[in-house]
Amino acid sequence: MGSNLGEPEVNLYRAHQALAGLDQITMGKCSPVYRTDPQDDRNQPWFANQVVQLYCAPRCTPLGLLRALLDIEKDMGRTRLRPQGPRLIDLDLLLFDGRCLQTPELILPHPRMTTRAFVLVPLRDIAPGLTFPDGRTVAVVLSGLSYTLEGRSIRQA
Repeated sequence: MGSNLGEPEVNLYRAHQALAGLDQITMGKCSPVYRTDPQDDRNQPWFANQVVQLYCAPRCTPLGLLRALLDIEKDMGRTRLRPQGPRLIDLDLLLFDGRCLQTPELILPHPRMTTRAFVLVPLRDIAPGLTFPDGRTVAVVLSGLSYTLEGRSIRQA
């Protein structure tokens, strides 16, 4: 999850509350919050980013979870004015029970997660032994990226 408008850490907290209120969902581990530089559209404020583990009831589907995440974004006031632009809240579904999925609405694993230090560093915090479908670990993928980590700030080239 990420935010770079208003009070980003407050927005992440509000998203936590909304996630905790979902039926069929139990909150798991949460990474620390990292301050990260914007990647695609660099002319915007830095982000507060965090990775959160969710446990879903057996009847919960990836598309159902995605729709719930999009509803939370909408309820929190997210507007999509330009692609990769500033956002009040961004809730991305990165992985779902080791599944690979490709639909018009959702691709799993998230197609850009292995190129983003702002995803992988906090993911490593909560799931250091995670292996991607291609067999690589989070640490191996991170070792191929050019980034700096200073405390809780991530800057990626």
